[in-house]
Amino acid sequence: MTAVAEPVVSGAQRRVTIVSWKVPVIYAVVTVLFALLPLFAPRSGAATFRLVRSAEAAIQIPDVVLPANPTAWVCVVLMAAAAVFAVLRTRASQPTPLWTTVAFTIVLLIGFLAWAAAGSTLPMIGLLVGSLALATPLIFGALGGVIGERVGVVNIAIEGQLLAGAFSAAFVGSITGTPWLGLLAAMIAGLLVGLVLAVFAITYFVNQIIVGVVLNGLVAGLTTFFFSTMMADNTETLNSPELFRVISVPLLSEIPIIGPVLFQQTIVTYLMYAVVAIVWYGLYRTRWGLRLRAVGEHPQAADTVGINVARTRYLNVMLAGAIAGMGGAFYTLVSNPQFGREMTGGAGYIALAALIFGKWDPIRATLAALLFGFATNLQGVFSVIGSPVPSQFMLMLPYVVTLFAVAGLVGRSRPPAASGQPYIKE
Repeated sequence: MTAVAEPVVSGAQRRVTIVSWKVPVIYAVVTVLFALLPLFAPRSGAATFRLVRSAEAAIQIPDVVLPANPTAWVCVVLMAAAAVFAVLRTRASQPTPLWTTVAFTIVLLIGFLAWAAAGSTLPMIGLLVGSLALATPLIFGALGGVIGERVGVVNIAIEGQLLAGAFSAAFVGSITGTPWLGLLAAMIAGLLVGLVLAVFAITYFVNQIIVGVVLNGLVAGLTTFFFSTMMADNTETLNSPELFRVISVPLLSEIPIIGPVLFQQTIVTYLMYAVVAIVWYGLYRTRWGLRLRAVGEHPQAADTVGINVARTRYLNVMLAGAIAGMGGAFYTLVSNPQFGREMTGGAGYIALAALIFGKWDPIRATLAALLFGFATNLQGVFSVIGSPVPSQFMLMLPYVVTLFAVAGLVGRSRPPAASGQPYIKE
């Protein structure tokens, strides 16, 4: 079946809607691939989903036990029904609703987990908490990337901003004895990396990709040098920051499943919730967001109506760096009490993949980062319970999905029109 876009004219105003066969094709392919698991690699026994963290939880929920192979086959049938529904909608020249994709993904996830965890117990609260922890710096980085690209500057330097934030948070937090100043230092460090990117990309019109890659290498070299010459021999005074403590939100933290995952977190995670909401609202509901998007889509037109393109890009690239720096602070003020060489481990590039997969939208980029965090944590859990699923497969999966997104196989993925293009005022 060939994916062909069919323009459909509807309504009194002759609105043109593009209906594509890509969605039903993807549904069908994923359904067939998943059906191969219970068909050629059947699993005996049942998977136990543990939905409470401990026996002391205020509200106890019994474990959910699902037979592995029967559950997988039920999910195959439901997924096939969703694929048929998508085909019928497309044949009727109607787009497939978003809720169908959400439901399809949830069913696929349940079936896969039931098959993979046969004979074992999956601690769902721990799995979700760990996924959120791994995703938090990615979300900060992805939001910084969204702001940068929306204003027309490709921010490849997210990795450097995360690493600079992690180093500064550890160093300043250790000297001052307060993680709050460490968090502020991380934001300033990320902002400075963003400023350097802005100077070369906006003022001197240097290729933004090259500048970003060079900045990543420069920050990695500088932090390694200072770590080796200062921190390594003075760990107690220069590399032992106080960590942020977990804060349980009254009442909300007692909600089953959701409470322990979302509302028993540190202040950095709560700030992440706020930043996601603020960036989304600001981007689509404020004058700031309108100007930012105008500069990223058509800087010449924005200049014509009086918007200072260079100033707008400078301020927002630095803002993006400060947000990414907050993500770096998570490494040394929440998850790890010490800074280590290149401890971000390429998270900035994963954040770039998340913002592309999320189509340069704050909410979608956040969801993509959560997917990456979940896949990364799931491979660790599978290793513990002895699942036959190779850990490398789970680490590879998000990148494969991102390639599909970039190729347009799961919907159009178009960056802002002027992203990466320097603006030379005539």
